[in-house]
Parts: sequence; structure tokens; C-alpha cells
Amino acid sequence: MAPHPVIQAIIDLSAGAIGGTACVMSGQPFDTTKVKMQSFPTMYRGFVHCFMSTLKQEGLGGLYKGATPALMANISENAVLFLSYGLCQDVVRLVSKMDKGANLSDIQKASAGSLASIFSAMAICPTELVKCRLQAMHEMEASGKIVSGQRSTVWTVMKTVMKTNGPLGFYQGLTSTIVREIPGYFCFFGAYELCRSQFAQYMGTDKDGIGVLPLMFSGGFGGACLWLVVYPIDCVKTRIQVYSTAGRQKGFMKTFLGIIRTEGVTALYSGLTPTMIRTFPANGALFLAYEFSRKFMMETAGA
Repeated sequence: MAPHPVIQAIIDLSAGAIGGTACVMSGQPFDTTKVKMQSFPTMYRGFVHCFMSTLKQEGLGGLYKGATPALMANISENAVLFLSYGLCQDVVRLVSKMDKGANLSDIQKASAGSLASIFSAMAICPTELVKCRLQAMHEMEASGKIVSGQRSTVWTVMKTVMKTNGPLGFYQGLTSTIVREIPGYFCFFGAYELCRSQFAQYMGTDKDGIGVLPLMFSGGFGGACLWLVVYPIDCVKTRIQVYSTAGRQKGFMKTFLGIIRTEGVTALYSGLTPTMIRTFPANGALFLAYEFSRKFMMETAGA
């Protein structure tokens, strides 16, 4: 028996939040390196140079800069994403004229995930802006783009945004975020479900019985497909959010064309290496935590 819709929504919201927490704790150092390389591609020779330079200049804490807003971002994003994912699956069933609770194909689940990403983009944009600014603060000061001042914290960054741009300042980069999320999460959920289906078929079981390692690999594969498709868009989003610290307010297309014109296409892929390294442990942990916590709560609720 399926739980009450309100209980189901709470379960999806909670499982998404738990998955988001696991994702951040396992992948934050790689995300910090990615943001630094996206914002300042000429400052570092590669992933190892950026990683070791950050460790040397800022210590271990430098790799975890922005962890608090990252936790806020991932918890809010994944809570909203997986809540919306469940609701959007019902929308797909309605559009496809299927019975309520009927199993969706992998493509239909990918479509539901793509639709759900619009809502998660609204949740993640403010916290991701604060995270990116904190992660790139050292490079912004070193390059002279902002004047070195007091120690930056989540609170000081938030006060600066409110003072200079008002509440809407937290949504700088929203267009880029939505443009990134819609195709990205189609690939994310599609690749994840397809990979699980292949494991289930090979092992002669259902998707829920494939085990921990295949489940984590499926999550990592979904994350890898997402980033390979949307990485240039994410790079533009990062530039907009970081450089707006210095008062630059260029939109998506101006930033995108400016990067290509002055730095070349390869600059759009700066930081891809740490992203691809991060995606398997981070997204594997995300789906492992999500699926197991959701299953536990569903069983507790008597579903």
C-alpha cells in the first residue's frame, strides 16, 4: 500500500536532503578545485597544481571553503529535486495517460528529472552563488579584482550581496543555472536509471536488488553524463557568480562569447578533471544515501 501523498512527499524531501549531505561531504575538495579553475584558468597548470597550491596556501580548510553554503545548497537542491522528481513522475504519467503508480520507462524518468530540475534551480542558485564566491575569494584578491579585506565568511558574503544588489542579487546566474539543469538532469536521471536497468538485467534481479557497488556506480555514471553535457554552461555560471563580486554584471551570452573570444573554447572546460574525479564518489554517495534512506522510511511508513 502506497503511503499518503503528504507522507510520500516528506519521505522524498528527507531522502533527498540526506543524499545531498552525503554528496557534499564526499566531494567538496574537488568542487573547490573546479570552481577555482573555472574562474581563473590561467592561474593553474592543472588539477594537481590547483589542488596542491590551495593546500599549501590556505591549508586543508581552503579545500573545504564554502562547505557550509555547499551543504545548504545541496540539501536544499536535492530535497527540492527529489520531492519534485516524485511529483513530476505523476505529471509524466498524466501526460502519458498511464495509471497512477504505473512504472515509468527510463526515458520517462529522465523527462521527470529534467522537469524537476527547474524547481531545484530556484533553490540552489542563492546558496551556490555564496559558495562560489567563498571558494574563489583567495584568487579574486590575488588577481586584484577585489581589495583584500577582512576574513570572508558566509555571513560577510551574504551582507555584501544584500548591500550591493539587494535580495535579487542572490539570483545572479539563475538563467545559466536553469539552462544547465534542464538538459543536465535529463542525462543524470536517464543515465542512472539506464545503468541500473542494465545491472538488473545482467544480474537477473530488479533495480532494488543490484547491491551497493552497482548502485554507486550507476549514480557516478549519471553524474559523469550530466557534467560532460553541461560543463561549459556551468563554467559560464561560475564566472557570472564569482566576477559579480567585482561589480561585473554581464549576462549569460555576453559571458559565454567573451570567454570564447578572449580565452578560447578550452577555457570552458577548465576544471573538468576534478569534476569527473569527484562525480563517482559524490554522486555514488548521493544515490546510495537517497535510495537506502528512502527505502527505510517507506518500510517504516508501511508502504
